[in-house]
Amino acid sequence: MSAVFQGVAVAMALLLLPPLYRIVKGPTVYDRLIGGAMMGTLTSVLLLVMGYAADRADMYVDLSLGYGLALLIGSLATTKYLETRAAPEAGEAE
Repeated sequence: MSAVFQGVAVAMALLLLPPLYRIVKGPTVYDRLIGGAMMGTLTSVLLLVMGYAADRADMYVDLSLGYGLALLIGSLATTKYLETRAAPEAGEAE
C-alpha cells in the first residue's frame, strides 16, 4: 500500500510544475496569484497523502487545514491590496 501512496505523491509533485510555470511566466499579477493558489491547494492535498502514507493522518489533516486557511487569508489579502492599488482615487485625473 505504501507504493501506491508514493506513486500518488510523485504524481502530485509533478502536478506542481504547471502552476510554477504560471507563477514565473504569468503575463499579469493575477495569473501569478492564481498559480500560487493552485500550488497551495496541491500542496495541501499532498500533505494529506503524506499523512495517510505515514499512518498519522490526524496530525497531517490539522496541518493541511491550517495551511489551507493561511492560503485563503493570504490570497484574499493580496487581492484586496491589488484592488485598492489599481483603483484611482476619487477626484484624481486619469
